[in-house]
Amino acid sequence: MACAKVPLDELHVTEPSGPQGGERTLPALHPDRKEERFFLPYKPPPKDGIPALVEEFLELAQFISEDLEWLLALPHDKFWCQVVFDESLQRCLDSYLKHTPRGLDPSGLSSTPAVANMQRNIHRSVFMVFLRMATHKESKENFITPAVFAEIIYNNYLFDIPKILDLCVLFGKGNSKLLHKMIENIFTQQPSYYGDLIETIPAIIQVFDTVLEKCGIQSEDADASQPLKLNANRCLTSMSMQEEDLTELVLYICDTCTTIHSFLDIFPEACSSFKQHNFLYRLSSFYAMVIPDLEKAARKRNFNKSLQADMWRQVSHSSKKLVEIAHLLLHHTCLQPILEGSENMPSCVEELLQTFTAFLQEKRFLADYDEQFPIADDVSLLQQAFPHLDETRTAYLLQGVESAWESVGKKRSFPSAFSSANHSVGARSKSGRDTSASMEEGAGIAGVREEMRGAEATTETPHKGDNGAASTVSAGELESLLCHIRDLFPDFGEGFILACLEEYGYNSELLINNILEDNLPPSLDKLDRGMARPVKKEVPDVLSSRSNVFDDDEFDVFNRDRLDMSRVWKGRRQGESARATLNDKQHIDEQRERYQAYETVVDEIPIADHNAFDLDDYDDEYDDTYDINQIGANDLDEEDELLSRRPFTTPQVLRTVKRAEEVQEEEEEYKDESVKRDHFIQDPAVLRERAEARRAAMQSRKGYRPPPQNHVAGGPKGQGQSQDTVTDRRKKEAYKSRGANHNRRTMADRKRNKGMIPS
Repeated sequence: MACAKVPLDELHVTEPSGPQGGERTLPALHPDRKEERFFLPYKPPPKDGIPALVEEFLELAQFISEDLEWLLALPHDKFWCQVVFDESLQRCLDSYLKHTPRGLDPSGLSSTPAVANMQRNIHRSVFMVFLRMATHKESKENFITPAVFAEIIYNNYLFDIPKILDLCVLFGKGNSKLLHKMIENIFTQQPSYYGDLIETIPAIIQVFDTVLEKCGIQSEDADASQPLKLNANRCLTSMSMQEEDLTELVLYICDTCTTIHSFLDIFPEACSSFKQHNFLYRLSSFYAMVIPDLEKAARKRNFNKSLQADMWRQVSHSSKKLVEIAHLLLHHTCLQPILEGSENMPSCVEELLQTFTAFLQEKRFLADYDEQFPIADDVSLLQQAFPHLDETRTAYLLQGVESAWESVGKKRSFPSAFSSANHSVGARSKSGRDTSASMEEGAGIAGVREEMRGAEATTETPHKGDNGAASTVSAGELESLLCHIRDLFPDFGEGFILACLEEYGYNSELLINNILEDNLPPSLDKLDRGMARPVKKEVPDVLSSRSNVFDDDEFDVFNRDRLDMSRVWKGRRQGESARATLNDKQHIDEQRERYQAYETVVDEIPIADHNAFDLDDYDDEYDDTYDINQIGANDLDEEDELLSRRPFTTPQVLRTVKRAEEVQEEEEEYKDESVKRDHFIQDPAVLRERAEARRAAMQSRKGYRPPPQNHVAGGPKGQGQSQDTVTDRRKKEAYKSRGANHNRRTMADRKRNKGMIPS
């Protein structure tokens, strides 16, 4: 049995040996103490979900799960004997790290709940085994000497760099803190892993070169001294390779980028190792050459819709992870020491600026990096932490970022980095912009203006400049352009400069060039070059320019200083009762006078004196034929239609009692005289006779004969019947059995004769 507080590597145990019950003493870590148990290698779940394959996977996974649970239940010494000396266990763990589906792998989607549940059980068990393998001290009684533990895990290949990378990408989600503690313990106890990590980085770079070769892209770092192969010109590209090969290549890149990012995110101490071998520069170069090529292939090649969507998602994921890898390396090696104020802060600042300057060559990578992690924020941080920073250098760097955005044809979704940095750099950055404009061809204030215009188009509308014209730049940028041009041409007036900027679309470089070459258009050449800035028009007050329906009334508070407050009250006026308010009929009297004015209807205009016109004013050329004759006014369409008009009727509510009675009498008289009777309802008997006549005429035209008259009813009883009545009654008696139920006896006799009814 194990003794207390003795490390496992120094512990010896006594076990029975031999058939006669003998005993022997062995070290706690000895091959003979290993249990004979075979661990099966892991196989991934089936992709197609075939029932037979699913059943096979579940059976295999059940064995693996039971074996791992048995291993975890072993005591400390037995566990380490099994881990160190059982090769089948290591093959099982390695097979799981190699073949288990990743997050973006299409095979990672489990087909059935049973497969998913079994996969989760194995996933947890494997993680717990590795976690226990990375712990050299489980308790005060169960532990291993750190130096011996380091030799055990390193010499027996219990952990290596590829295994650690796979552990990060498989178990990093949700277990980052635990994994960081686990990997930190491994690297702390065995520093040789840092050397292995440094030796692994060239292999990762070789992966990048292999991908470039598969895509048919010549690497910039390729050895030019070696001759090209004869079949090098026949190398397949991303647009010509097979669909399956391209899919596997994209998945391979996605898995590689995700793995490296997970490792650096969980174990940031490894970032310093990745700085060697110019990893950042090779990463940016690989990104700029491969990502646009794969995006073009995923967008233009004719794939299945689902396959094309998966490929585009994987390429986008890879590009994002590559940018995040670069940011992690810069943050933990340069930015973090600057924020902490370490002793080597100047060297970190210099290294960060050199790295960003090296990124200027890779336009696509620089634009995508700036989109996720704005470089202007890092530059602002450097200016705050290191006040003696070269402003010309930072201005050149930010202007290079703007040029990268222009070269790739992307538009910002946030304010321009160059314009935001201008506030912190100050007025001296103008000279830096001039210097950088000469160093970087095609970059300058015009490029910044275009980017700012694209960024501000969604948030600000074009405003009026000082000269009244619509300006496409902000007020702050316009002032910056004015100061920049006036520094070069101090004799020019601001009004002339504004007119020139408006003419050239606020392109300062083109304007300066044309001024120096004396190549201004005639419209600008005629202007006074010392013209002052036009006075800004005062915007009229809103209250004075507004129009309202209440203007100039007694309650216009904007134009009147004093109001009659007796005309203003809330609710019922004080001193008045509700009955007095209801009895106030003043408004009705006002409306009555208005309607009485419409009662007089004049049909003809009487003219008493035809000689009322002044004969002295008579004009010979004036035709007065129709002056006194009312042509058409008295034309009659029917009897008294126009002259016999109904008099105007005053509304009932406006009449007085006496007036209402008079009007009613006049209306009754008018109704008796003018309204004629109209007998529009005819006699029903007449209508029935007419209908019967029409019916008889129609039947006669169609040759219809009415049925003969029936005389069965006959006359009164006891007075004798006519011959027709007797004949009709005899016929009715003879033929009445043809229908209804009158022949029931006959039919019953017929059924009985045929044997249908037992007798």
